[in-house]
Amino acid sequence: MVEPAQFKKIVVGVDGSDSSVQALLQAQALAVPLGATLEAVTCWEIPQLYDRYVVLQADDFRDSAEKVQQDALTRAFGNEVPRNVTARLIHGSPKSALIEESQSASMLVLGRRGHGRFAGHLFGSVSSSLVVHAHCPVLVVQLPDAGEASSA
Repeated sequence: MVEPAQFKKIVVGVDGSDSSVQALLQAQALAVPLGATLEAVTCWEIPQLYDRYVVLQADDFRDSAEKVQQDALTRAFGNEVPRNVTARLIHGSPKSALIEESQSASMLVLGRRGHGRFAGHLFGSVSSSLVVHAHCPVLVVQLPDAGEASSA
């Protein structure tokens, strides 16, 4: 068992989805009593296009990722982001970047994005890769199905 004094940083993968906003909230609920910092990490890449010319600049993709990240932080915490929360953008694939980040983290928290009733029961490719390859414990946060939420 990890002692609270050993928790230094909780890294949260933020992609703007409802589940990543919930992951921010769950991570903060853990970070506060443990005295840990929370780092919201959003990854961005330039899409691979084969037969098309890209007019957009790399900064356009970075700026878009930054907006997604800021929107998620606002949805999670309102206009006052807690003092223990920092945000960082990383150029690269989410799998590789978050595996790298997990080396210096006490915990990695991710939202799981399901697609439909059947597919929603399966981990996404990023979540499943990180559960297997991360260098720290991983918490995967799942939103309840709409049907489950309304029947509860």
